[in-house]
Amino acid sequence: MSASSRPVATVVLDIGKTNAKLALVDAGTRTIVKLRTTPNEVLREGLYPHFDTDRLWAWIVAGLTEYASEADIRCISTTTHGAAVAILNEDGLVLPILDYEYNGPDSIAEAYRPLRGAFWETLSPDLPGGLNIGRQLYWLEETFPSAFGRATAILPYPQYWVWRLSGAVAAEPTSLGCHSDLWNPEAGTFSRLAEDRGWAKLIPSVVHPWDTAGTIRPALAKKTGLPESCRIVAGIHDSNASLLPHILRRRAPFSVLSTGTWLILFAVGGQIAHLDPARDCLANVDALGRPVPSARFMAGREYERLTGGDKTVPTAGEVEAIVARGVMALPSFAPGTGPYAFLEGHWTEDPETLSPGERAAGASLYCALVAQTCLELTSAAGPIVVEGPLAKNAIFLAALASLIGRPVVARTDATGTTEGAALLADGPEGAGPGLPDGDPIAPLATDIAGYATAWREALD
Repeated sequence: MSASSRPVATVVLDIGKTNAKLALVDAGTRTIVKLRTTPNEVLREGLYPHFDTDRLWAWIVAGLTEYASEADIRCISTTTHGAAVAILNEDGLVLPILDYEYNGPDSIAEAYRPLRGAFWETLSPDLPGGLNIGRQLYWLEETFPSAFGRATAILPYPQYWVWRLSGAVAAEPTSLGCHSDLWNPEAGTFSRLAEDRGWAKLIPSVVHPWDTAGTIRPALAKKTGLPESCRIVAGIHDSNASLLPHILRRRAPFSVLSTGTWLILFAVGGQIAHLDPARDCLANVDALGRPVPSARFMAGREYERLTGGDKTVPTAGEVEAIVARGVMALPSFAPGTGPYAFLEGHWTEDPETLSPGERAAGASLYCALVAQTCLELTSAAGPIVVEGPLAKNAIFLAALASLIGRPVVARTDATGTTEGAALLADGPEGAGPGLPDGDPIAPLATDIAGYATAWREALD
């Protein structure tokens, strides 16, 4: 295929907590032409559990080489999960990128808490492990002072990959504003903690996610066949990538449930003043730099634990049987996270006595009930848009529609993060109308009002 006849495309690098994706996206229609996936592995040896960035990089280079032979790639956009940070100098990482689920940073929690500032400054709850980037940085600095002292830059995770692709250093508000303790969302400035610890001086200038950070490294262009003019945009936090098309195209109030390992609820038009940090409520910062009331829980992780990883789709009869017998999963199955963080998850019956379909039905109802709690905690209003894996779970969607009594729309046509990240190639002005919503989800055929009341009473 000659260079002139090849389609113009954008590549989206989307690194989630569980899997990484590399998507070739048609620049005109923003449809995914080709998609490569790989597990996002955590290495357990070494100083502490950390992401295998070298393996990911080799996989990325192989994917870019393949895509460069098929399309005229003019832009690469990066999006990643939050709570990951790269500490580097001109030679690369001075310390591995910590897996935020590692509990090592909990050892300094008591010393860190007086330093982190009030919730109403950062709108970031006090979270376990490394879920607050500030706690990560404090633990790394105290534990490995010599290595930390060699740092010349601190980069949020999307911008680490921007640096590997282009050599440019940048930061942007969605990653800094993702329960990091480093950002004041309402003021749009670094937090007192970031300033006092000197970390703010190591974080590059904050730009818009769609701003061009640089062009591809010449050596990488030569290796992959990409044009040397290929732009690398600044990048974005993955759940905020899902949110971006909606804030550009919809009127508030509405909510977006971005689902994967986590369910992240963005309650656009909700109430910041009513957020409860003890229940994993926070404000995320959208691509336009504005705080958005949010709540979250590890829906994907918990669903997998509840079902034992089985992929069975429950029948209507299995849903009805679970509801009739009052078989429930009670939170939480991901300790330390979500609105029921300090409860110990359990089934009301031995799950081994349930069929795979019954377990899946109970897990789907569980996720809908916890999602309802998140919506209530953020004072969410208006229609609800569900993206990601749970957008394909018919029982979850119908149960949520029954519980909430407002329109629930499933976006199964695209990976929300990929669509949003692809928008960065053209910026907000090039968003276009997007694909129309499908019909609202019909409520569950089985009446679950009594089941939901009993579920909440069991928690009380």
